[in-house]
Parts: sequence; structure tokens; C-alpha cells
Amino acid sequence: MHYFPFHIGDYRAATAHLSNEEDLAYHRLLHVYYDTELPIPLDLEPLARRLRVPRAAIETVLADFFILTEAGWTNSRADTEIAKYQSFSVSGKKGAETRWSKIKDREPIGSLLAANGGAIGSLPNPNSNQEPVTKNQEPINPKPADWLPASWQIYLEHRKESLKPLTATAQTAAIEKLSRWKTEGKDIAAIITQSVENGWSGLFEVKQGVGQGKPSVAPPKPSCCVCGGVLKGFVETQSGKMCSACWDKR
Repeated sequence: MHYFPFHIGDYRAATAHLSNEEDLAYHRLLHVYYDTELPIPLDLEPLARRLRVPRAAIETVLADFFILTEAGWTNSRADTEIAKYQSFSVSGKKGAETRWSKIKDREPIGSLLAANGGAIGSLPNPNSNQEPVTKNQEPINPKPADWLPASWQIYLEHRKESLKPLTATAQTAAIEKLSRWKTEGKDIAAIITQSVENGWSGLFEVKQGVGQGKPSVAPPKPSCCVCGGVLKGFVETQSGKMCSACWDKR
């Protein structure tokens, strides 16, 4: 393939947890995948040198977004786009059918690891979060957590009314962020309400300031050193500032 569709918002939401090296590895793995139209090979050491990224970053990305098969590491979303591309020509249709026939029967991850002598045994389960949800896929909304306040549903409606509805992946990321703040002892109900009341799309920690937390205290007004009255006009003396009335009475 000479090109492939790239949905910026969906990619950013699905890869927010990646480090810079892992993000670079994911980009280059996709380039290789679409360019060769073949699964990522099982031998990762030459691949790491070819892509000029650490092998550990490649392993993390493969575990998150790819599926391990006998033919190599595959990505369902990329396979769909490649099949569409190949179907544009008569010769491409035959190639697409051959490709799908090779990878349609995927073996369980456990048996594949055993067959490879545990060479990739340090990797987490690659079947979890195998691909980002894109606008061309049917979204599966995550089940709201029991600890979420009632304002969460109001926030979801707010996003819909703002014509910025949360995708399933974005909802999961937002819930994880709220869970982390809840663990830190922060008021997540106030955080959600803050975004709704201010018309914000994102969720942000509540900051202490004007109108929040302790009220600000106005600085005291200067007063006369004799009568204690508020100064409008004054005379500087050795004892301090003296109002004109007290100056005249001295």
C-alpha cells in the first residue's frame, strides 16, 4: 500500500499512555505493516535495528495493539484496510483472499508461546486492547464504574450537546483518569461539574483560587496612627501616618 487512513483524534486517545519511544515504534510498525502487507515477523531483534527503536518499545506496542499468530503479529484494523485496498483491482482481490485465508485461524497465545520456546514469554497478553477504535468501526461503550458520581452522565450529555461525543476509547481514558484522581483523594464530582459549568470538553483538577477554596482576604487599608481612622490624606510623622484632623489637633 502507498497510503493508509489515519484518524488523528482516535489515535491520540488510544495511545496517550505510550512513551515517546513506544509511540515512535507504533508509527513505524504500522508503516512496515502497510508497506509489506504482511504480519510483523516474530524475530524482533532485526526489526528493532531496522526501525531504529528499542526492542522493549516494540514488544510493548505489539502486546497492546497486535495479535500473535503463527504467521507473525497481525493488526485487525490494518488487515481490513489492506483488504479494501487490494479489492480495488482484479489482481488485488485474489491477493486479499489469499491473505485472509492465511490468518483467519488464529491460535491461542499460550500455545504459540510454548511453540516458540517462551521466547516472547515476557510479553503481556496481546489480546487486550489490540487496536484503537476508529470512526469507521462500531463503538462498544464501556460499562460505567459503580463509583462514578451522577454528574458523569451529565458530562456525557454535555459532550454530545457540544458536538464532541466521547468515543468508547476516550470514555475509558477519562474513567481511568478519574479513578487515579479518586485514589489521590480528589473530589471527582467537583472536577466533572467544573467542566460542565465552564463548557470544557476535557477534565481538569480543581485549582484553588478566586471563588474556590478559601476566600481571598483584601489587604488592610492604611489607618491613622493616632485615631485609627482610614486615611484619605495624611502627614508622615515619626510615629507613622497621621490624618489631617489629628495633625490639626496636635
